[in-house]
Amino acid sequence: MATNKEYHVPLLPLRGLMVFPTMVLHLDVGREKSIEALEQAMLGDNIVVLSTQKEVGKDNPTKEDLYEWGTLTKVKQMLKLPNGTVRVLVEGLERAKIEEFIEKDTHWEAKLLTYPDPDEKDAEDEALMRTLLDYFHTYTKLSKKTTIETYHTVSDISEPGRMADIITSHLPINMKEKQSVLETKDVKDRLHKVIRHVNNEKEVLQLEKKIGLRVKRSMERTQKEYYLREQMKAIQKELGDKEGKGGEIQELKERVEKIGMPENVKKTALKEIDRYEKIPSSSAESSVIRNYIDWLLNLPWTEATKDQLDIIRAEEILNEDHFGLEKVKERVLEYLAVQQLTQSLKGPILCLAGPPGVGKTSLARSIAKSLDRKFVRVSLGGVRDESEIRGHRRTYVGAMPGRIIQGMKKAETINPVFLLDEIDKMSNDFRGDPSSALLEVLDPEQNHNFSDHYIEEAYDLSNVMFIATANNLATIPGPLRDRMEIITIAGYTEIEKLNIGKDHLLPRQAKEHGLQKNLLQIRDEALMAIIRYHTREAGVRSLERQIASICRKAAKIIVSGQKKRVVITEKNLVEFLGKPKFRYGQAEVEDQVGVATGLAYTTVGGDTLSIEVSVSPGKGKLMLTGKLGDVMKESAHAAFSFIRSRADELNIDPDFNEKNDIHIHVPEGAVPKDGPSAGITMATALISALTGRPVHKDVGMTGEITLRGRVLPIGGLKEKSLSAHRAGLKKIILPKENEKDLDDIPESVRKDLTFVLVSHLDQVLEHALAGEGK
Repeated sequence: MATNKEYHVPLLPLRGLMVFPTMVLHLDVGREKSIEALEQAMLGDNIVVLSTQKEVGKDNPTKEDLYEWGTLTKVKQMLKLPNGTVRVLVEGLERAKIEEFIEKDTHWEAKLLTYPDPDEKDAEDEALMRTLLDYFHTYTKLSKKTTIETYHTVSDISEPGRMADIITSHLPINMKEKQSVLETKDVKDRLHKVIRHVNNEKEVLQLEKKIGLRVKRSMERTQKEYYLREQMKAIQKELGDKEGKGGEIQELKERVEKIGMPENVKKTALKEIDRYEKIPSSSAESSVIRNYIDWLLNLPWTEATKDQLDIIRAEEILNEDHFGLEKVKERVLEYLAVQQLTQSLKGPILCLAGPPGVGKTSLARSIAKSLDRKFVRVSLGGVRDESEIRGHRRTYVGAMPGRIIQGMKKAETINPVFLLDEIDKMSNDFRGDPSSALLEVLDPEQNHNFSDHYIEEAYDLSNVMFIATANNLATIPGPLRDRMEIITIAGYTEIEKLNIGKDHLLPRQAKEHGLQKNLLQIRDEALMAIIRYHTREAGVRSLERQIASICRKAAKIIVSGQKKRVVITEKNLVEFLGKPKFRYGQAEVEDQVGVATGLAYTTVGGDTLSIEVSVSPGKGKLMLTGKLGDVMKESAHAAFSFIRSRADELNIDPDFNEKNDIHIHVPEGAVPKDGPSAGITMATALISALTGRPVHKDVGMTGEITLRGRVLPIGGLKEKSLSAHRAGLKKIILPKENEKDLDDIPESVRKDLTFVLVSHLDQVLEHALAGEGK
């Protein structure tokens, strides 16, 4: 019966290595304390205890860094090498448990208790040994690292404990598992443990062989690169490895489960992930499928921002960012109020129509800010391919979703404010009609089920607040215009421009040019002069450019040290912007014969239009010049025919058309002009020229004329009124049926103008012509 013994011997910590009893092997020792421990052992009986470190990186281990169990060994040989290390030959004697760890100045020592294996063995030990040998024999056949000679050496061992230790030393298991075998005092338990390890390693080698055969068969069909991928796939499948593509697939499936897709989309996403898993990474289709999966995963399906339903706060934000525009602000606040009451409302589809520079885009941004929603802008100017809206089918190379889906991905929420900028500037060609593709997007009854050719699954746009902008409603197809709520922004009055310039444009430009508040001042009269004499526009874009020009010049003056502070007045404005570019007020200086002032509506707002008529002896030829459109030419002919039919009543020679040539000209001949609203202006100018009665210089007029002299309604009255006010006119003649539109005209404009409502040309002549004629 083996007995335990106590020892007090030097201790040698091992890094990444373990010595079992009865093992003989060489060690290279480099640490000073370890070398000193060996020298102490050589001074005595050559006995030293070996214990493995838990962490290899520790240079000066403590008791906690070493395993309690080690091996009592005898130093058989010791040789100092030229590089300062010591090579020793050691023989394992018995497993030992360290009872006390002693750290001295020069080396380590340990008090320990040995646990030798018993000398006798029983039938169970014999059975366990045979089983272990059988498993180890199979293992050596499969393993490339262990030879059959090792098996023969082990099979000659008669002691069961020693056999377990020697076989463990040949297994490619980790240090913790080897340490567990070393710490097992009971021989039968040790044999059981080693049998399990050998069996596990044997099964792993059998799987490796199976994988190798599978990969070899695959390699017969393709090249080496494919072989490596298949091998990786097979290893991941057999061992449950989650790294590589297998881990990627698992991650994609987990994301699909988390983001809350609709069931049909979820089913499609999982199906595509399965396809992606089966297709080799080198295949072109692999990247196509991966991109598609990414789009499905990155689109918002349920994420939504919570609307800020505080109407007072929203109104403050809208008023702070924009001066005027009451109608638009009122519509947004109405939407908020209804949503607060119902807690559920489909996103409205608004179209802000008006000339450039009136703040359509910035207003949409302010709406998003007031609602506390994400803002997305898509420019549609020049889009002529339907695929830009609906996306390309995935069968095409470089296919992508359309701009709507791209915008939703950018928004990251299902309820952003989505701006469709320049919707009137889309066109169509052989690639399709993008405006028709927008019908589904902008239809509240259909956009909950929007279909993109790339995504191929229905996407809900009903929570999106769409806002479109346009300069000219006439170029928007009727069906598309019918789906939007049109809000017209006509332009700004001088007072509004003054406030915008003072409160918004000047502070912004001063900040951009590095001018602090006290360095530059533009007085109100100077700002008004800029508006009147240096800009002519419905919006404020040109005004902002003029202010920016002043800021640049002011910055130069301040930096050069000429002045510490710049004040712009009406007197010194010419130094900064030069002489006036425009003459304020386009009204005629005096009453003139054959010249009438009409009011026109253009894509950049309202404008005044002088129509001139000259009568000269001839053969009744009617000439029209000024680059007039067909509708405007027809208005001239209609006015001419009316005058011929009423010549006697108008005190005009009935044969005037046979004796005279009549020339009608609209100045600014390079600018195309069209529309019916110049009808009464042309008739007035003709009658003035034929009768010799001058037209009042401060009268402007607009209205369509019929052959019977009736005056029909026109559009754009607000814009035309603003242009008349800007031009310095005092009286406007307009169709009686446009009386309802007077409410849209700002109060500051209405108080300076006299509006005359007429239904027949006779009433027009009564207010427009002066004097008694020839």
